Amino acid sequence: MTQSWVPISTIIKTAPKLLEIPKYAKNIAMIQVDKFLRNLSYKTDQGSANKIRQCSIRITDYCNLRCHTCGQWGDRGFLRSCSLKELKDHEVSPERYIYLLRDLEKHGHTPSVYLWGGEPMLYKGSVEIIEEAARLGMPPSIATNGTGLHEHADRLVSAPMFVVQISVDGPDETTHNKSRPGAAPSVNNFRTINKAIDTLTQMRKDKGQRLPLIASLTTINNVNYKRLVDIYEVFKDRVDVCVFYLAWWIDEESAEKHTRDFEARFGFKPQKHYGWIGNWRPPDLLALSEQLKRLNEKAKNLSGPAVIIMPPLVEPDDLESYYTDHSRRFGFDKCLSIFSAVELNSNGDMSPCRDYHDYVVGNVKEQTITELWNSDRYREFRKSLSSQGLMPVCSRCCGLMGY
Repeated sequence: MTQSWVPISTIIKTAPKLLEIPKYAKNIAMIQVDKFLRNLSYKTDQGSANKIRQCSIRITDYCNLRCHTCGQWGDRGFLRSCSLKELKDHEVSPERYIYLLRDLEKHGHTPSVYLWGGEPMLYKGSVEIIEEAARLGMPPSIATNGTGLHEHADRLVSAPMFVVQISVDGPDETTHNKSRPGAAPSVNNFRTINKAIDTLTQMRKDKGQRLPLIASLTTINNVNYKRLVDIYEVFKDRVDVCVFYLAWWIDEESAEKHTRDFEARFGFKPQKHYGWIGNWRPPDLLALSEQLKRLNEKAKNLSGPAVIIMPPLVEPDDLESYYTDHSRRFGFDKCLSIFSAVELNSNGDMSPCRDYHDYVVGNVKEQTITELWNSDRYREFRKSLSSQGLMPVCSRCCGLMGY
């Protein structure tokens, strides 16, 4: 069985900064320990889990971009037909999130807290939640398109934030903005991310801090696949980690198979996965392979940022399979994140699955995370994936290959 691990080179390069906050370092170490132990003993009988190691909160559905590779607001995103007002009206309050975090600590859970969206900085209360997570010793991270980071940099650095993950899909304005166009024509996201990175870097320097780590997140697509090394070169002196995703997506055949498989297991038809149907196969896989191999060479340079390729596939044959054969999982045969991570949606629904969250175990407006963590419905999902195996869409999932 294959499982995602933090590369040794990344540990070496980021360890001095991680050790600045020992509680954060311990938390990240325990995530890796849990992966190792669950690889040795993958419980299938009761579907129960122990410590919560990550609390992932899709805190809002609002977003000011319309990125083509996004399953929410992208070309076929499942939110495109939704009412923005209704989405906003159903959001969980900041006060409730803070209560939930305090309840986690009360019950012995100190998970990392990961905010995403939508665009999480468009949620009023994100900064307060980040500050409270930091106070509780729960390393707060955020996946963002850079919006609002400049305005709140002082508080984010002071907290301190653990990791700021900023989406960077091009080395220049044209490439990046073509991959990540704005919901309005006036949006120039490339300028936003550069301003955010520069402000955070300067704020760290002013405060004499090493945190937060600044990571660039690049989703490989048809526009930027020949520019990956260029992205590294442009940002190498300004970020601590460069992450490159092959993209999470499915094809029509996998979507239909998943509908039948899911309904047979749980008695109803899922819908969210249709937003992730796409045809994002780069046209020249030899060129992509060359780019990825060059990035791996760059990673060996101790003076540069860490490089993570996710999943770690660089050979042309593997890339061909990744983009054309969704039955192949490259050794990622067991989902461990369902035993370590909780996924909260913007309306408070709690799900075991981040990307394909039709299966809901309850709502955190009405119950706490700790009450739902080992509920009958949560254990039913774990037992299904443990005994019956993964579902069709799992083969290209962040929770499987990225957690």
